[in-house]
Amino acid sequence: MKIKNLISTVALTLLIAGCSTAPISGRKQVLLVPENEMIAQSYSQYRQVMGQSRVLNNKDAQMVKKVGNNIAAAVERYFAAYPEQRGSNIKYQWEFNLIQDNTPNAWCMPGGKVAVYTGILPYTQNETGLAVVMSHEIAHAIAQHSREQASYSVLQNLGGSIAASMGLFPDLYNGATNLVMLKYSREHETEADQLGLIFMKLAGYDPNYAVTFWDRMRQSGGGGQPEFLSTHPSDVTRIANIKKYLQSDKFRNIRR
Repeated sequence: MKIKNLISTVALTLLIAGCSTAPISGRKQVLLVPENEMIAQSYSQYRQVMGQSRVLNNKDAQMVKKVGNNIAAAVERYFAAYPEQRGSNIKYQWEFNLIQDNTPNAWCMPGGKVAVYTGILPYTQNETGLAVVMSHEIAHAIAQHSREQASYSVLQNLGGSIAASMGLFPDLYNGATNLVMLKYSREHETEADQLGLIFMKLAGYDPNYAVTFWDRMRQSGGGGQPEFLSTHPSDVTRIANIKKYLQSDKFRNIRR
């Protein structure tokens, strides 16, 4: 009971201190880490990754840049229509690169630095499939999920120090808070899916293709650990959530 009360107390204290509203979704989030620090660090890390990677400039790389710029323009178009929902006043310095790497992955750092690995291309298969992936990753940055996760790490570390001073078992505390962090990570994935669908729609891509893409990923995967122990929702859950959001009034009311 002590451990549960400790987690609740620390969370409530920092929630009050750093409570903000996530852009577009309106979800309450804790942002304790300064945004300018996160972005400066991400730009430095991006330059380092680019310098150590084989960055391509072929036909696929041009498609990555095309899709990225289309999605970035859609983001700006959305916030031009709904300026009150903008979560950041910092102008993103967008950059889109394709890296030779067989890992099926893509990511977007805070501030708009994007990398797509060649290993994801057999799954995306075409420009619309690539838009599903890139809009999702860009949505993570727009919703400031990395900053939020860094803030929860601050919360977790503070709670760990308090737990140690109270003589509580650190393994018990860390195990409990890690499960909470996993839950937040799954919520971030769902939020990124939803924002990504909005950006796809505004960029002129068919958002319904997200169901096709994730079903393809589901068929290529193999089970995995239970959802509650994962940072991502299961493919079945993700597809169901996407279908539900596509039919929602909130999504249908968004016009290009």
